[in-house]
Amino acid sequence: MEINSFSQLITVFQERTSPEKGYLVGYGAILKAYNLQAPLPDILALISQKHKQYKTEEWIVFTPRHMPEDTLMGHLTFALKYEGIELGLLKKLFEKLDAEEISKVISNEPTGQYSRKIWFLYEWLMGFQLEIPDLIAGNYINLVDEDIQYACRDRLETSKRHRIRNNLPGVKDFCPMIRKTALLEQYISLDLSQQIKRIIGKIHPDVMARTSAFLLLKDSKASYAIEGERPPQNRAQRWGRAIGQAGQTPISKDELIRLQQIVIDNPRFTKMGFRDHEGFIGEHDRRHGTPIPDHISAKWQDLDALIDGWIAANQKLEKDGSFDAVLAAALIAFGFVFIHPFADGNGRIHRYLIHHVLLRKEYISKGIIFPVSAIILERLDEYRRVLEGFSRPRLNLVEWKPTENNNVEVLNDTIDFYRYFDATKQVEFLYSCVQQTIEQTIPEEVDYLEKYDLMKDYLDNYFEMPDKTVALLVRFLEQGRGQLSERARAKEFEALTDKEVIEIENKYQEIFQ
Repeated sequence: MEINSFSQLITVFQERTSPEKGYLVGYGAILKAYNLQAPLPDILALISQKHKQYKTEEWIVFTPRHMPEDTLMGHLTFALKYEGIELGLLKKLFEKLDAEEISKVISNEPTGQYSRKIWFLYEWLMGFQLEIPDLIAGNYINLVDEDIQYACRDRLETSKRHRIRNNLPGVKDFCPMIRKTALLEQYISLDLSQQIKRIIGKIHPDVMARTSAFLLLKDSKASYAIEGERPPQNRAQRWGRAIGQAGQTPISKDELIRLQQIVIDNPRFTKMGFRDHEGFIGEHDRRHGTPIPDHISAKWQDLDALIDGWIAANQKLEKDGSFDAVLAAALIAFGFVFIHPFADGNGRIHRYLIHHVLLRKEYISKGIIFPVSAIILERLDEYRRVLEGFSRPRLNLVEWKPTENNNVEVLNDTIDFYRYFDATKQVEFLYSCVQQTIEQTIPEEVDYLEKYDLMKDYLDNYFEMPDKTVALLVRFLEQGRGQLSERARAKEFEALTDKEVIEIENKYQEIFQ
């Protein structure tokens, strides 16, 4: 197959401006040379004309001495050595190479670690065995370089043929990857799971139970609010009870359908179960009703394979005690919402899955609720950018046409877009939400309840107020920043004297402020 030269001097590549003029190498060079229809990697590699090595948000810049041999093998080796494994891009490349061509590349150095990785990945991704004899000697090596990307460590599958340990954090039908960043390493080093367990150990069980009950309802309401809905109290409580049961039942197709039935209270206008039609998120043109997608869901014909792979990956990550729970929760929860297997309810189930994985991985104790949806609601713009980080690069690669009922019909093969993606941005966002929950939200709620109990004891002892009246009084004091309004004094609390009101206001300020 004829291709252009790999390493080309650039300042802009696919609308991404490089930090300086340099040579595009590694995955970027391969993508350009073969015109691969794959999303651009989040990080591209550039060889500088200067002797300076550094990183930016979208580039890693190397010195001239790092310049690879300007061949397919040279750039593949460079990519695996410095950029990690990009499964989606590799799959598109392998589809363009014939078996004889890739066999020749590997056979030049069949025992080399990068040749063996390419060999394994080709056969794993393509489901096709090359005419290369099995290796009969040599050390086993890990497929994923843990200096670059996060990987599994427990119960690894080994390939005697390639003498490789498969430590990918997923399976063939679903395997997102996560880059090892300074930010994620910082989050993991905080050991937030132990922090929350220490905090909870110091809290009275009654206060903790009330905190969890409040956060449960708060999270349920927030999850609907993110979707632009305001459900009645009983519906929010029903979904809250479902969140409270997260982690108890293993995820399966039937369990996902059960969760959807809880989310969709009235299925009159929603086709329940897995989609049997295409789907998208976005708007319709006001005049003609033509779809204007922000995200195109996986093709409905691909859902069986994708969901089976997603469930298998979830089981693999759950059993791997070494794989960080927040990383696993992000892969599973965001992977689900990107596939978007239902006509409705995907977003709320996606956020439920965060609770589920954290509990199954024993990151948090049973009965403790992480109000992830409430945190996301506070940071909605950031959350949407994280979702768009997946959707936008794929929109230009999905070929579609509008249908008669103003839906979309996907025309090309898109399954690998949902199987393989870089989830680093999604993981960093979720970890920041978990940190905020542990360091701020839960302690603040516990602190409030402890202060509320002090205020309640005071009002019980001196005024013998019923619980309902105490709650109303405290709410009015909160709204008045420690002072009772004239209307409340004249109406709900007309039985209190002016002196008693002043005493109550002073006590409130002493406790709460």
